[in-house]
Amino acid sequence: MVNKSGQMKIQQTAFLIIALTLFFVLVGLFVLSMTFSGIQQDKAKVEEKEALLLVSRLANSAEFTCGESSGRAKSDCVDFDKVMVLKDNIENYSKLWGVKGISIIKTHPVAEGICEELNSSSCRCTRENYPDCGFLEIYPNNGLGNDASTFILLCRKQNDDGYAYDKCEVARLVVKFSEGETQK
Repeated sequence: MVNKSGQMKIQQTAFLIIALTLFFVLVGLFVLSMTFSGIQQDKAKVEEKEALLLVSRLANSAEFTCGESSGRAKSDCVDFDKVMVLKDNIENYSKLWGVKGISIIKTHPVAEGICEELNSSSCRCTRENYPDCGFLEIYPNNGLGNDASTFILLCRKQNDDGYAYDKCEVARLVVKFSEGETQK
């Protein structure tokens, strides 16, 4: 006669080993998912930080910056005259920055009554309505993506009664990028 209680104990031990293995696998998967979720959050924070650095770097690039005005260098100052000219020659620069879109939105003071909507023709900056406009699309947005922005000084040369000076307004420089395409 076969010893059935010995076989039963072997089966119980085998099921216990399988159950313990499954338990530890599940605990390991839970720990890994928690670790990877933290990594994904860190990745999103790093991408956001890179995008903000890209916007600041772009605002201070030679193509945008006001340079030294009145003997002082201005940080995050964009020359409105330069970017209006740059807008017409953007094909030469489109791959330089590695972004999907660049635009400038005046925030203060906005010319009264012209910018109820950013897409209105009176609000978009053209040679005809420059500088009395509120939205300049330097590099058109070509698709979906994330965006980052920073506040800047938007300055241009103004001439009143034979006296030339820099007229500055507050604006936002908005850069649209897609995930994974931010530059360091």
